[in-house]
Amino acid sequence: MFDSLSEKLQSAFSRLRGKGKVTEADINEAMREVRLALLEADVSLKVVRDFVGRVKEKALGAEVLESLQPWQQVVGIVNEELIGLLGGDEATINISGPSPTIIMLCGLQGAGKTTLAGKLGLYFKKQGRNPLLTACDIYRPAAVKQLQVLGSQISVPVFASDPEQHKSPPTIARLAVEHARQSGNDIVILDTAGRLAIDQDLMDELGQMRAMVKPTEILLVVDAMVGQDAVTFAQQFHDQLGLTGFIMTKMDSDTRGGAALSIRSVTGVPIKLMGVGEKLDALERFYPDRLASRILGMGDILSLIEKAQEAVDEKQAAALESKLRESRFNFNDFLAQLEQMNKMGPIENLLKMVPGMNREMMDQFNSVDSQKILSRKKAIVQSMTPAERGNPALINGPRRRRIANGCGQTVQQVNQFLNEFEQMRKIMRTMLNKMPGSKGGGAAPGALPAKGRKMPKGGRGSWFSR
Repeated sequence: MFDSLSEKLQSAFSRLRGKGKVTEADINEAMREVRLALLEADVSLKVVRDFVGRVKEKALGAEVLESLQPWQQVVGIVNEELIGLLGGDEATINISGPSPTIIMLCGLQGAGKTTLAGKLGLYFKKQGRNPLLTACDIYRPAAVKQLQVLGSQISVPVFASDPEQHKSPPTIARLAVEHARQSGNDIVILDTAGRLAIDQDLMDELGQMRAMVKPTEILLVVDAMVGQDAVTFAQQFHDQLGLTGFIMTKMDSDTRGGAALSIRSVTGVPIKLMGVGEKLDALERFYPDRLASRILGMGDILSLIEKAQEAVDEKQAAALESKLRESRFNFNDFLAQLEQMNKMGPIENLLKMVPGMNREMMDQFNSVDSQKILSRKKAIVQSMTPAERGNPALINGPRRRRIANGCGQTVQQVNQFLNEFEQMRKIMRTMLNKMPGSKGGGAAPGALPAKGRKMPKGGRGSWFSR
């Protein structure tokens, strides 16, 4: 997500580091690089000019805080302006009105509306809602079938008209809303037809649908890879339909990011959600402050915590902590932890949310291909017997040779894994027992270590680098 832009912006500010005083020439040079980075990211020229002008004015007029280095002051100003450019405060989908909430998805062909409809259905289902997907695209071959398949995958009902009845999309939408009221569905998601380009027939049909069902939200689905063209057609949709928000798709690609950075500024309409992967659960709320922080390499701890909370069961976490304290953590627990990590997504994506994880560090991490390494470790565990997984102390020399043969690795690799596993258990037990609230300390279990406390030696990097 914005990898290229992020790298260039961080490079622009790296030259300011270590300077006791930032001069006007330093600011001008940094802003020139920022301007080029934004233009290369396909951000609108007007947006770039306004953005750079505001940053430069504030940077030259600001007093450097005594507690901050000058370059940090400049980066802070850029961060504030990026947040403003992306929309300021987060915007949410309005579901507080009378039931059912009607959400009309619109956009050009290829933006991913139908898949997005499925993601949106799952998104609301996880919140305890009872959504209804509605197939209003009667033109694209297999569009109705695609939505029905998605609905079955997430166990969300799909309303579709009988093809032989030849009902118009506005009529289908009206019938779907009536069906939702009778069936107790509190959210109706309308998957409408797209076109290769904006035409008046498309707008007229969407206008008729809007007049007939009066949607709570009219959301334009925008492919983040489109660039400045997205801003043009987004403005046209907004002028004729009165959009209430955008949903950006394909934000996980190394897109130039121009659409996301321009669309809010030009149209005044907020971005509400973003698709961050191909899986149906890869849909996130759009937080301008968090995205700005990621772009500037400042991490995104809040999103990382939320992903962890979604993946981790509290009871399992408490049981795991008890096992770690008492050295009862076994290979079954290890497999369970790998499964939770997989739920959170690729490790490299999670590391991007860690503050201070720059491109050089990411490249070093990616060079060891962590996913393959974890897969090899998983294969070792899966070659063990149930008794061995539950009691690592059983694994002697002959058993190690049998395990190595079973997973296609050498005895040395199995020995190294077992040694690392035992080292990890010791490190985690030491850390937990030093925490406040443990049997040797005094705050709640799971609290962060005291400020300044160092991680025991040997606990960093070894697990993923071998």
